Amino acid sequence: MQTDQAAGIRQMKETKPVRVIAITSGKGGVGKTNLSVNIGIALAQLGRRVALLDADMGLANVDILLGMYPKFNLSHVLTGEKTLDEIMLEGPAGLKVIPGASGIQKMSELSAVEQAAVIRAFSEIDKDLDVLIVDTAAGISASVVNFARACKEIIVVVCDEPTSLTDAYAFIKLLNRDYGISSFHIITNMVPTLQQGQALFRKLIKVTDHYLDVTLQFAGAVPYDEYLRKSVQKQTPVIAAFPRSKAALAVMAIAVKIDGWPLKSQAGGYIEFFIERMIQYSSHEDVA
Repeated sequence: MQTDQAAGIRQMKETKPVRVIAITSGKGGVGKTNLSVNIGIALAQLGRRVALLDADMGLANVDILLGMYPKFNLSHVLTGEKTLDEIMLEGPAGLKVIPGASGIQKMSELSAVEQAAVIRAFSEIDKDLDVLIVDTAAGISASVVNFARACKEIIVVVCDEPTSLTDAYAFIKLLNRDYGISSFHIITNMVPTLQQGQALFRKLIKVTDHYLDVTLQFAGAVPYDEYLRKSVQKQTPVIAAFPRSKAALAVMAIAVKIDGWPLKSQAGGYIEFFIERMIQYSSHEDVA
């Protein structure tokens, strides 16, 4: 009887969906990667098993923010030289980091056997994770759009600059009108106060409500904090280096909110399905 119960628990654990989240922005310079790293660590501090995929294939810098210097990256998994476990690095609070590689942009060129190997590599870590965070590049390139489409949750980071709002709107519009994605979470970053962060969110939602059929949800605001700059210089995330700072406390509040989001239990919540979609989307036309 106990053996049957244990087997049942193992099966439930193995089939539990993984929360797959894209953190993106319409433009660079809004602190997206810094937020990805700190939110990942905050979720790990909450007891979740978290992996962070650096999906900025041109200017990957998650490892730099963490003071890591990987010898291997995702390209070595694509070629079969390394397994996913062998390239993963461990950061603060047990955060797993998957260094990115330009090779993932050529998923459409992989053979069927190579595609299966990549899917299998990711599915092997599926049962060991609760959350996969995908830190995309900035902009609306094909790679960024494909990563966002493959994730079940999309967080768009904006700051209080006209270009940030304009580019965030353009990105949301593209995903909504061309791909039917209608739900987005918004984080306002580097704002003076929570109230001003909420006002910035309302400014964005006023435009999207008027022109698009989308639902935007406010995930939280992170204030401008001098400790953030200090943490970057130390190559240590602010939530680890200065856990009582305003920015760190705001990030933890966002992580708690994310942790409470309903889990989407359909197949799209699994990592192997995420990679299957990446391969499928990569085989289609690029986004201008």
